[in-house]
This record gives sequence, C-alpha cells and structure tokens, in this order.
Amino acid sequence: MVQIEYLHKKFGTNHVLSGIDLEIEQGGIFAVLGPNGSGKTTLIKSILGMVIPDSGNIKISGEIVRNQWKYRNEINYLPQIANFPGNLKVKELINMIKDLRAGKKAEDQHLIELFRLAPFMNKKLSNLSGGTKQKVNLVLTFMFDSPLIILDEPTSGLDPISYLRLKELIKAEKVKEKTILITSHIMGFVEEIADEIVFLLEGKIYFKGSIRELKAKTEQPDFEHAIASILTTSDV
Repeated sequence: MVQIEYLHKKFGTNHVLSGIDLEIEQGGIFAVLGPNGSGKTTLIKSILGMVIPDSGNIKISGEIVRNQWKYRNEINYLPQIANFPGNLKVKELINMIKDLRAGKKAEDQHLIELFRLAPFMNKKLSNLSGGTKQKVNLVLTFMFDSPLIILDEPTSGLDPISYLRLKELIKAEKVKEKTILITSHIMGFVEEIADEIVFLLEGKIYFKGSIRELKAKTEQPDFEHAIASILTTSDV
C-alpha cells in the first residue's frame, strides 16, 4: 500500500529524515511513534505531499507520488491541530468539504450522530470547545470512503465516550481492509488498537514490528516500559 524508499529530508542543517525505508501493507493499523523531533510529522507530511523530500521515493499502490496530487483524493487525513475558519458554522464547514470532494460520497450523518454533534451544527466554530472541534475534525476525516487513513493524535481533547467511539470507528475501518496510520502519545490507545508499530529516533527507524516483539527486544514486561527503555538507552 505505502512504500517509502531511502527518504531524506533536511530543514537547514537539521537532518529530520535519514534514509527511511518502510513498507506498509494494505489493511491494518500502524502506529508511528517517537519522541518530539524524531521525524514523525515530517514523514506523515511527506506521504501527504505537504513536505517535499530531498531524496528518495514514496509510492502508494505502486505509484510514485512526487509531483502528483490526485492520489490525495484516496487519503483521509486528520491533522493534529485543525485551524477551522471561526466564522463558519459546523454544518457550513461540513458542506464545504463535501463540495471540495464532490466526486466522493459523504457519509456524514452517521458520524454526526456517533459523536453527538447535532446540537452544534448551527454553532460557529469559533464558539466550540477544543474537544467539540476535534469531533468535527473526526467527522470530516471519516465521512469519505478512502483506502488510506492518516490520523495525527486523534484522541486529543476527546471525552471518555467519544474516545471509546473513536476506537470502535477505527476498528470498523480496519474490518473494511483500510490501511490506517496513527501517531499518538497515548500508549494505552496504541497498545489496544495497533497491529504494528514503527518507532522513529533521530530520523531513523529504530524498530518496526508488533508490540509483543518490542517487549521481547527490550526485555520489558509492558509496552510503556518498553518505550521508556528505548528512550533511556538512546539518551533521547
């Protein structure tokens, strides 16, 4: 589904990605983890075409994406921070995004009900709490049927009920053979839903595999201690 070949990216003298080689097969939930500055966001934005790598290739479904844009129509993306126009009402924003992707059928009503957004549809985005904005963000992300879903810190600001419903939603998308990439600092969330993790350190892949395999490699009894072991031994 996603093939990344010898990807390099510098910002000034900062080598953010240092020869990333990664293959993510279709179907399943993959968590991209790492400390701040490890290259997670740059990697995600490179896949989306928002950052242009200095060298290397990214292929989606076998096609190189450099200098292309149509492939993005097959990706659903949830940014960590959604900067919505504050003067728009929720329903106006949803309709605007539907118009922008007019070639794809939108299934927004189910998601509005799932995240209990009906009372907010006529409210301006500037008047919403951070958690409610995140639920709007989730509706915009999941309302289109795309084979690749990228979620950057999707649990941010969610109340416990919405958190549970998000997990159910992600698992339901997995059943449909979607490929789902997630970044998150919530290790319990990652451990519950991820089939495989990719751990980045200083722009390189330190580990790729299952959580069980990571615990065996670090000789730690649980996931959080395994992650802490990586950071401690690497002096990050």
